[in-house]
Amino acid sequence: MTVLQVAQLASSVIGITRPTILFAATDDTSVQVQDCINETAQMVAFDAGHDWTKLKALATITGDGSATTFSLPTDYARMLLKSSLWPSAMPNVPLMHVPDTDTWLGLVVQNFTTITPRWTIIGTQINILPAVAAAATVKYYYLRNTIITDAAAAVKAAFTADTDTFPLGERLLRLAFIYRWKQDRGQDYGEAMEDYQTALATHIGHDKGSNILVSGRQRAPQVRAGLAFPGTLGV
Repeated sequence: MTVLQVAQLASSVIGITRPTILFAATDDTSVQVQDCINETAQMVAFDAGHDWTKLKALATITGDGSATTFSLPTDYARMLLKSSLWPSAMPNVPLMHVPDTDTWLGLVVQNFTTITPRWTIIGTQINILPAVAAAATVKYYYLRNTIITDAAAAVKAAFTADTDTFPLGERLLRLAFIYRWKQDRGQDYGEAMEDYQTALATHIGHDKGSNILVSGRQRAPQVRAGLAFPGTLGV
């Protein structure tokens, strides 16, 4: 379902004329819908407190033996809620995160060498101490900011065409859009917000796939004669 179709389905609920075009239109209502639905997509993607599986991307840092700062990916939105940096040089031990910049500055000024490398983010760069060895890599997952898919299956950061789609779910986008539209205009949005939050919880619950729960004592598989040891026991 395209973003135009999402707006069309929501139009009767929010009290606007059903649009036939959206992003090529320049009238006030169409512009308001454009702004609101883009803001809504950002809200669903980044304000839900969840790392959406479809927005995760893998970054690879390659060392040269001297560099200690590395630019974040161009489509970087934020680190995952639980993120680790895994080095090829020590694949069983992730880098130690230093979230406090004052502590990091102390490491830099003191020129303190640690057994386990450390990392932090300052500005738009990941800082790693000591320097990553030449040809060694450090990998991590992050959440990308390209949350929209266009008609050619390319990703981008915002809706710009009527044929664009929202990979996190069109129904979720529609319910969130209705809620935001009513809230922004001072209308009664309580029921619309509840509908969105219920759908959001369901989508988050399904995002990582099914979890198989075993209740009670697990039964051992039935042993068959054909699976017995084929050799001879004893002398």
